[in-house]
Amino acid sequence: MNILIIEDELPASSRLQKMLKELLTDAHIYEPIVSVATAIKWLQQNPAPDVIISDIQLADGLSFSIFKAVPTFCPVIFTTAFDQYAIQAFKVNSIDYLLKPVKQQELADALHKLQQLKTPASSQLNIGQLLQAIANPGTSTYKSRFAVKFGEHLRTIETKEVAYFYTEDKMNFLTTKEGRRYSIDYNLDALDSMLDPHIFFRINRQYIICLHAIAEMFAYSKSRVLVKLNPPAKHETIVSTERSADFKLWLGDNK
Repeated sequence: MNILIIEDELPASSRLQKMLKELLTDAHIYEPIVSVATAIKWLQQNPAPDVIISDIQLADGLSFSIFKAVPTFCPVIFTTAFDQYAIQAFKVNSIDYLLKPVKQQELADALHKLQQLKTPASSQLNIGQLLQAIANPGTSTYKSRFAVKFGEHLRTIETKEVAYFYTEDKMNFLTTKEGRRYSIDYNLDALDSMLDPHIFFRINRQYIICLHAIAEMFAYSKSRVLVKLNPPAKHETIVSTERSADFKLWLGDNK
């Protein structure tokens, strides 16, 4: 069995490889891929593997976009630290969905299921159905917390505690409602897909803000809006020209 792992966390990737080697002694495991962009390129240039084991949340976006860009009919086992991505959509397919940390028995069960697939049709990944389920608020939720590092320690920050996200010097940060700042592993493009669009809005290339963090707003040049945040931001937060119209609609129709 030829196996491709798509995972941007080295400990998780190493653990998967170790378990796979114990479960399938004759399996060939390709060098793990760590990003959406690299995965798309790999799948375009190589024969499809027998199975893909893919994390959902990668540093440059959600792995669903890989399969949208490069349709593949090989089975996929998704892994994630969160149960927010329309679990039921996976259950109707012959594809599994494993919560991290992945347990060896659960991985073994998933591989056994894949080995029982007998027809090409039964192993096709129904990405269209999955994307539709994710886009439907009735069948999915949004990221509820973030793991952050400060000094030698790790902690979790509930999304409801976040006032805004921003990027600075090629690094990404979240700021809590109490004014504490933490670096995070996700860029703003990835965060756009993880956050509830009724609560968070990307005002420009540098900031995604929470509705409840808006303290004041002022008309600015070229129909733009100057937003004052609480807690105060390090930079001037101005809604870009191309986002201003959508921002005003978001303010008036936030349900």
